[in-house]
Amino acid sequence: MPRKIRYVPRPKSLVRITCGTIQGRDLFRPGPQFNDLFLGILGKAQRDCEVEIHAVSALSNVFHLLLTVDDAQQTADFMRNFKSKLALETNRLTGWQGTVFERRYEMTVVTGEDAAQVECLKHVLAQPVQAHLVERIEDWPGVHSMPAVLEGKPLTGHWFDRSQETAARSRGEEYGRLQYATAETVILSPIPCWAHLSDDEYRARVASLGEDIEAEGAVAREETGTQVLGAETILARDPLYRPEKLARSTAPLVHAATKAARKAFSDAYSWFVKAFRDAAEKLRRGDRAAPFPIGSFPPALPFVTG
Repeated sequence: MPRKIRYVPRPKSLVRITCGTIQGRDLFRPGPQFNDLFLGILGKAQRDCEVEIHAVSALSNVFHLLLTVDDAQQTADFMRNFKSKLALETNRLTGWQGTVFERRYEMTVVTGEDAAQVECLKHVLAQPVQAHLVERIEDWPGVHSMPAVLEGKPLTGHWFDRSQETAARSRGEEYGRLQYATAETVILSPIPCWAHLSDDEYRARVASLGEDIEAEGAVAREETGTQVLGAETILARDPLYRPEKLARSTAPLVHAATKAARKAFSDAYSWFVKAFRDAAEKLRRGDRAAPFPIGSFPPALPFVTG
């Protein structure tokens, strides 16, 4: 199945990012060391690429992000920086050798509708409860943005310069664990439709979402007879654990609250894909001046800026 053509309709677009581990293994098993690494890498990627982060939730085998980006190039640069370093550090921490990620990240554009944006924020925040891992979001032992918003806890971690560590070892020098590390902080911003709210109002609305998530999770568990796995069991799992069954799904192109907004995006994306494929066919025939649409990645050519 061919990859979807990456498409960000306009600057300052809200997008939801999802990316899972190979074979659904628990390579992102939470714990103080992994959480520190994850947040340090995320904070450095955010600082280098200047993306806005609204929410993050990292489960044992998948992470979810809600971002505001300017175009597909900025998204790709951010995800390349984040995923490449995260893969190296994950292998180093767990002893896993080989590919860490199942595939390229999945990106869903979120329309400017308030309802769509709030629903996507809720989706990211709900992950530990929705997956029946814990009863309450605050019980999740891994990386999650809810405590940072409600309690003002900074999301801080360390980015390790392994090249400097290698050079120090080659010189026969001894060094401390954090000697070649920099502290990084993930900066969280309100979702666009709530950007006008005061800090207290924003916290209150996020807290209300959390209450809804936990109440809905309790109802779902009662209806299905499901028990949560629990933080203690999660922390005790082998990070190389592979589930027998793995639910696979493809993220939609857009998350919209109304049919009209979904159709408007679909029409724009269809035009974008047609223009891209027409230009790609001309390029295949030797026309290096083929006009690719703004915001696209032509095959083996630079990103097309506006």
